[in-house]
Amino acid sequence: MTDKSDSRRKQEEFQALAFCHLNALYSTALRMTRNPYDAEDLVQDVYVRAYRFFHRFKRDTNFKAWIFKILTNTYINQYRKKVSRPHHIELEKIEQTYTEKRNDTHARFIESFREQKYESLFDDEITRALAALPNDFRLVVMLADIESFSYKEIAQVIGCPLGTVMSRLSRGRKQLQFHLRDYALKEGFIAKHE
Repeated sequence: MTDKSDSRRKQEEFQALAFCHLNALYSTALRMTRNPYDAEDLVQDVYVRAYRFFHRFKRDTNFKAWIFKILTNTYINQYRKKVSRPHHIELEKIEQTYTEKRNDTHARFIESFREQKYESLFDDEITRALAALPNDFRLVVMLADIESFSYKEIAQVIGCPLGTVMSRLSRGRKQLQFHLRDYALKEGFIAKHE
């Protein structure tokens, strides 16, 4: 009976610590992967790994930093696998697209629908500027400015020295500032003389 109660206690403790970070993990995963399905898969993988290695988590330490480190490492490992794999082409999608194109009326409707869909997705200049950052800078900026991690916590999450974190954050913010200057002028966040 003690094995079952220990297992139940472990589950309850894990749930209490982990699930309050679900939205933050998903938001960060979405910015990393730039795809909602990949972000969901990544977060699911993170929770599976975190639960499997929960016995290694040191009590009275920062659980959020620990689970974000798992997120970062899982993303990096998956990214490396994708880079080493040849590009996957789904023949069914190509065939479907080709069939749609043959019917002009239907094709024009589909194209106008796609344009409207992409316009609504890509009109956010801030999201576009954040996406334009190199992965290393984007991750540090997201962890610092969106998830409110300290420099020390970010260093633990990404496995880099504190100075590297500060440098990447500074450079990432400067790149964002450059990309968003026109937007800030247009919205009145800064005056022209600045």
